[in-house]
Formats: sequence, structure tokens, C-alpha cells
Amino acid sequence: MAKGEESNVAILNIYASFNNTIATVTDLAGNTIGRISGGQITKHDRMRANPTIAMFIAKRVQDVCKDYRIKELYVRMKGKTGATGIGPGAHAIVRTLTKEGFKILSMAETTCVARGGPKKKGGRRGRRV
Repeated sequence: MAKGEESNVAILNIYASFNNTIATVTDLAGNTIGRISGGQITKHDRMRANPTIAMFIAKRVQDVCKDYRIKELYVRMKGKTGATGIGPGAHAIVRTLTKEGFKILSMAETTCVARGGPKKKGGRRGRRV
């Protein structure tokens, strides 16, 4: 970075399920600056969680960050609660942003883990079909 050039820091929240990918840019206080989803990029439902579409989401995130002179990001990735992992779009977004020159300060996975939860359907002897 050049001397005298100032850059801001933001938080990039990525929700990546196996059906969709949503990226939200917030400031450090938590106020939303911009929000981009896979549905805004493509009209095909099956393509919304695709890593290729996630690269286009990252390009839009870059445009939002350029308006606010953001060059450093904290990344929080979240998957669907109870799923086997995060969707395929999360890593594609981070990879694209690092190639574009953003500095990733830290990455964290904030997926919720269900502990107990509501009672399952069926009685004492289970659900009978």
C-alpha cells in the first residue's frame, strides 16, 4: 500500500449452503454495507450454490468494497445448521478476493451446531408407517 493511502476494514459474512450462497459486507459495528446472493447473479436455481457463480458474487463484493475503500476483511463462513459442512461457494469467494488483492485478516467458521433440539416426530415406539 502506498504511503498516505488509507484503507478501511470490514467483515464479510458468507452463508454457503448447498442450495444458495449469500455474501454480506458489514462494518466493524455490524451495520450492513452490501448484500449479494446467488439468486441476484443467475436465474437457474441449481446454479446458485455453484463455485462459478460464487466468483461472480466475489466480483460484486469487490465493487461494494471499492466504494468504501475497503481492502482488508475479516471473513466469517457459515453453513446450514445440521448439514455436513459449508457449501462449495464459500471457498471460491475467499479465493477470488485474495486474487483481487484483498487482505484476509482472519477466517472463522460460525456454523451453528444443534444440541438436543425439539422432540423428534413419533411416539415412544417410533413412527409407524
